Amino acid sequence: MSNLIRNISTVAFMLAAGNAYAATCAELSSLKLTNVTVTMAQEVAAGAFAPPAARGGGGGRGGGPSYTDLPAFCRVAATLKPSAESDIKMELWLPATGWNGKFQAVGNGGWNGNVDVNAIATAMRRGYAAASTDTGHEGGGGPWMQNQQKLIDYGHRAVHETTVASKAMVNAFYGSAPRFSYFNGCSAGGRQGFKAAQMYPADFDGIVAGAPALSVTGRAAFAAWVAQNNLKDQASFIPPAKYPAINNAALAACDAQDGAADLLISNPRACKFDPQVLECKAGDADTCLTPAQVQTARVMYQPLVNPRTKQVINNQLEPGSELGWATFGGQQPFAVATQMYQNMVFKSPTWDYKTLNFDSDWALTDKIEGGVINAQNPDLKAFIARGGRLIHYHGWADPQIPTGSSVDYYQSVVQAMGGASRIHANYRMYLVPGMAHCGGGTGTSTFDMMAALEQWVEKGVAPDSIPASRVANGQANRTRPLCAYPQVATYKGTGSVDDAANFVCK
Repeated sequence: MSNLIRNISTVAFMLAAGNAYAATCAELSSLKLTNVTVTMAQEVAAGAFAPPAARGGGGGRGGGPSYTDLPAFCRVAATLKPSAESDIKMELWLPATGWNGKFQAVGNGGWNGNVDVNAIATAMRRGYAAASTDTGHEGGGGPWMQNQQKLIDYGHRAVHETTVASKAMVNAFYGSAPRFSYFNGCSAGGRQGFKAAQMYPADFDGIVAGAPALSVTGRAAFAAWVAQNNLKDQASFIPPAKYPAINNAALAACDAQDGAADLLISNPRACKFDPQVLECKAGDADTCLTPAQVQTARVMYQPLVNPRTKQVINNQLEPGSELGWATFGGQQPFAVATQMYQNMVFKSPTWDYKTLNFDSDWALTDKIEGGVINAQNPDLKAFIARGGRLIHYHGWADPQIPTGSSVDYYQSVVQAMGGASRIHANYRMYLVPGMAHCGGGTGTSTFDMMAALEQWVEKGVAPDSIPASRVANGQANRTRPLCAYPQVATYKGTGSVDDAANFVCK
């Protein structure tokens, strides 16, 4: 009787998925794909998914969301081995009802050592068959970074191999290939999106890449440089209690430059703010900076430059980012950077950030990385030629990945492709005043980039602007258009600064 019930359940699941003439979920276990071993193919009833225990503690997002709203789906796990040393884990979720006919790969954060079920679930709620990968290792940065094949997996190959395998599984399960394929990620996920566009232009029809870590090595060097200044002695350290005062002073200097007094800096690069205005007149307080702290703050606003070649190694943080300075300005260097130097570059767990040389050690790092991880290649010709569409966004107040790296990359693509007119139909960037890393902050950081991308890819409706809002206590208290760079949301001069109707892109 139990077998009969199981068979009836499987038939019902197949009918719900509309795949009576394709593979069942269980049959995906025996699917033969190159370098792919399916380790699980499991039917999950509607609302019944229970997340696995976190693996390795690396890069996961979220804090215990509910999955009771998920439809029934086929949960597939697999191990990919494109090289003998590869050990890439992936999951693909295939909705049994309401499949929109499309596929979405989702990005990771940090050093990527986990399958992100939260991001997969978010995509599946929109009807997608969705996949995530741990990029070939568990947890954060570690000894795996000394293995060249694992660096390649992390750098770009894992997302590509996951995408190829997922499309084959989608075809087997539904009996048809996805009509459109997308990628959606922020931070390290934004970097993954750009690597896909640069190296595997046929993988995705559309890519959303937010706050991308385009220069992982440059950011690591910047973290060490800030630490060398911020922690060189007790007097130089800026305690977090002083961040609001610095932020308020920056706003006072630059908020009104755009004609709208809205506690946002619309164009930080036009902001001429010197933290010396906060220098303490007598004694010390949370509302002022000591002379040594003034110098530390200036470091935050300065790009890191190779002392010999004068090459810019990494962009500076922008005025408006001060509330998040603990990322680089804490009591220890940014951990993502320390892990890279200890494991990938110097292969020593006792490496000391105080010893980093920004000429010779930068050259060594650049040689070891070799273009495997960084995503700075401006050549998007193949991606654009096949009609790919890319939405790139970044918060101007990002305290973790300096926004200037996105501006510089966009401009490098414009130059490489022969002018802005050559890329505008396929690649657009949106800079969000006041937004922190991948969201949050004081700006209008709630928006739907995937909806805009779908309209662009599937209907040819280009996103000249994208509606955005600032949400507090579940309510939108400000709306604002996000404009395609180099345009900015410009106040018309009358009406509430909290109403998007009073702004125009120009």
